[in-house]
Amino acid sequence: MELQAGLDYSGKVVLVTGGTQGIGAGIAAGFLAANAQVIVCARREPERLPSVAGNSASFISADVRDQDSLQHLFSTIERDFGRLDVLVNNAGGSPSAEAATASPRFHESIIALNLIAPLNVAQRANRLMQAQAQGGCIVFIGSISALRSSPGTAAYGAAKAGVLALVQSLAVEWGPKVRVVTVSPGLVLTEKAHMHYVSDAGIAAAAAGIPAERLAVAEDIANACLYIASPLASYASGCNLLLHGGGERPAFLGAVQVLPT
Repeated sequence: MELQAGLDYSGKVVLVTGGTQGIGAGIAAGFLAANAQVIVCARREPERLPSVAGNSASFISADVRDQDSLQHLFSTIERDFGRLDVLVNNAGGSPSAEAATASPRFHESIIALNLIAPLNVAQRANRLMQAQAQGGCIVFIGSISALRSSPGTAAYGAAKAGVLALVQSLAVEWGPKVRVVTVSPGLVLTEKAHMHYVSDAGIAAAAAGIPAERLAVAEDIANACLYIASPLASYASGCNLLLHGGGERPAFLGAVQVLPT
């Protein structure tokens, strides 16, 4: 990844939750390439941490749903790094489940992971950032599911819609010292893509319905985070940066018949 002008994070400390795989690992790599000190957290340490040109992320074990674990995470950051400039609130996700038959406990767990946990993480990050002269930036990773129907992941879509409302309120409460923003990916190609698209043919079919003619990759999301958390975006707060390649082709376009004139 090439470092873009104005996006040098030398001397900055960045935390990426869920930063050991998928989109999170890509975001961590992006900030490493921009010379940041990057911390990633997850419940289990991976075999390989995100690394760029010999510069590797630091790992702290944490479960973002557990308050004691969050206390340990942020106490360690304050003790070992002395500051936190950027939080990328990335941890989350959902398996597919029909809303009609999923258990109430399942729905509660999805809401807790994708809405309550990011709020709790952001609250602790804000405490550190408010005490710093230069404040900081909190980036929530949202989803296109917040803005359109999300069959099979209804609770997830609802949680991500809640994130959009949450970010607007936090931007008002925590500004001007701390900026709070959302980056919302559309369809993304990761190592788990076949869980959703079944096959290469399924991935190609999904890509064909996007004006950009491809799914996003983790680097696309990383680049957006690098921009939105930088001084180049210093007036951006309470907003949602939507990355969907132009959206998805409306189904009705394939169904309508155009009559000859």
